[in-house]
Amino acid sequence: MQFYGACHLINHRLLVNSILFSVIAVVSGCQSGETLGALDAGKQDAAQSAETSPDVVRESELRAYCPPAVLREGTSFFRTYQKGAQDDASKLIYQASISDVTRTCRHNAGSFGMTVAVAGRVVPGPVGTTGSVTMPIRVAVLRDDQVVYSKLFQHNVVISETAGATQFIFNDPDIVVPGQADRSIQVIVGYDEGPTGKR
Repeated sequence: MQFYGACHLINHRLLVNSILFSVIAVVSGCQSGETLGALDAGKQDAAQSAETSPDVVRESELRAYCPPAVLREGTSFFRTYQKGAQDDASKLIYQASISDVTRTCRHNAGSFGMTVAVAGRVVPGPVGTTGSVTMPIRVAVLRDDQVVYSKLFQHNVVISETAGATQFIFNDPDIVVPGQADRSIQVIVGYDEGPTGKR
C-alpha cells in the first residue's frame, strides 16, 4: 500500500509537471509570436512613417514642385508725384499697390517654365488725372543667391476716372529657368524703378 501510494504520488507529480511544462511552452510560444509580430509591426510602421515623412521627397515630387512667388519686402507700393514734388502727399498723382502674386509651372527636360501673375490696383491722389499710368514691375528668379532670370516690365494701366480705384492684372508668361525646380529657387516680384534688363 505504501509502494502504491508512493507511485501514485509520483505519477500525480509527473502529470502536474507535464501540464505545467505544456502551459509554459504554450505561453512562451504565444509571447514569442507576439514579440515577433510587434517587431514586424514596428518595422512596417517605421517604413510607413518614412514614406509619409515630410522630409522624404520623392523624385516625382521634385519634378512636380513649383516654387512660390513672393512679393519682395518694400516693393508693394509705387507712387508718382508732380514734377519737383517728390514725397509731397498733396502733390501725389497716383499710388499703385500690388495685393497678390501667384504662379504656375511647366516642367520640361533640362529646364522648367513659369508664368507669374500679379494683381493690384491704382488709386488716384489729390492731383490725379485720367489717362495711362506706367508702372515698373520686376520679376526675378534666383537659385540660391544666383540670379537666373530677371526682367523689368513697364506695365500700363488706363485710369478712366479720378474717383475710386482701378484694378489691374499683370503676367509674365515667358520665364524659363535652367535645371529642375527645387526648393533652392526663389521667385520675387515687386515694383522697381531701376534700369531695364537683367541685373
